[in-house]
Amino acid sequence: MVDAQVRANDVTDLRIVAAMLETPRERFVPASLRNFAYVDDDVLVKEGAPARYLMEPMVLAKLLQAAEIGPDALVLDIGAASGYSTAVLAKLAGQVVALEEDADLAAQGSALLVDLGLLNAAYVQGPMPAGWPDEAPYDAILVNGSVDSVPESLLAQLKPGGRLVAVVGRGRAGRATVFTHTTGGMGSRVVFDAAVPTLPGFEAVPGFVF
Repeated sequence: MVDAQVRANDVTDLRIVAAMLETPRERFVPASLRNFAYVDDDVLVKEGAPARYLMEPMVLAKLLQAAEIGPDALVLDIGAASGYSTAVLAKLAGQVVALEEDADLAAQGSALLVDLGLLNAAYVQGPMPAGWPDEAPYDAILVNGSVDSVPESLLAQLKPGGRLVAVVGRGRAGRATVFTHTTGGMGSRVVFDAAVPTLPGFEAVPGFVF
């Protein structure tokens, strides 16, 4: 996975490469899907409405690289699901807050973090678009899935100089975007195209049509 999907797609940060090599992705998917844990695609972790997924490895790696996460960083992982992204982040950052609103996924992810000895990461449960202001401000925020837009209240949880990374837009219209808290306000730039499953709660509210 790392050689074919991550290194081959311009992920040059050796810390990210090492973190993904060390993290057993198969532990974070249902037993029936473990043979598909390392495929070049999003992997279903919970059926239902909405279904939940682990993000495609290449997209995750490139988002993490764009976030420029330092070893002392405080990171918020939004939509952590079963915890794969949190486990990778725990090897890159000083402390990770994993936000998940699905109680079953949060319990599963929390148990896996303990089992893997990743004591610098912990789950919190709540609505994902609200972020987790109790631990803010953050050096970096990762949004695990595509969104129609990023709420201003979430961007406000960044430290000065902090970065939020997310795929904005659906399907072929998805654009991996870095939002940066600068002295002049909030800047943004598109870093690559990406199509990943939508993250529940971030859907645009339909406007009134005459």
